[in-house]
Amino acid sequence: MSTDYAERASRLPGAVVWTKGAGADSGGGGADGLVLPDGCMDLLWTEGRLLVAGPDTRAFRPGPGQRGPWAGVRLRPGAAPALLGVPAHELRDRRVDLADLRPAAEVRRLTERIDAAADPAAALERLALRLAAEAPPEDPLVRAVARALAAGHGVAATAEAVGLGARQLHRRSLAAFGYGPKTLARILRLQRALGLARAGVPLADTAARTGYADQSHLAREVRELAGLPVTVLLGP
Repeated sequence: MSTDYAERASRLPGAVVWTKGAGADSGGGGADGLVLPDGCMDLLWTEGRLLVAGPDTRAFRPGPGQRGPWAGVRLRPGAAPALLGVPAHELRDRRVDLADLRPAAEVRRLTERIDAAADPAAALERLALRLAAEAPPEDPLVRAVARALAAGHGVAATAEAVGLGARQLHRRSLAAFGYGPKTLARILRLQRALGLARAGVPLADTAARTGYADQSHLAREVRELAGLPVTVLLGP
């Protein structure tokens, strides 16, 4: 797929608005077009469709018929279920039409409006802001869990900090994030590591700074979660 990708901070707290231009379907084995797990859910637009991307447990590669162009609002971990009225685990590793979650006539009108907008990404952001305004407040406990795991705290320490038992934390995490806290912690650690590596930090130092046993451990996690060797994922 095209690498014509851009993003900016959204007016919706913690969210990111992104756009990706049309391109050929990606049939190769490289990292081009690959969407990595990040603990987030996205509200998506492509001409004639509004969709929701659920939380991924593995890398997603767009297939035939997904050429774009695309616009998206990436919601921070735990934020989407309140906006959409559906537990995150029901959308895990799925891309579903928004009409499967909200009244079809409403979604059809929204799709036509965004299709006709001069800036579909801005129109999609306005939709996300409206959904957020209509939704119940985000659970502060969910935010606390996400912040603790993103900072590298362990699952047991996180459960103690928010006052939940292990089973309660797991149940609450499934609904909020789509998977248990251990999986979310792995995904967020991978994202921290990739951020350091892309900034030029050597892989051995990256592994040490993000809590991996060694560089080989980091490489195994990248292979398992992204499906590619770390050197291919990072590129030249």
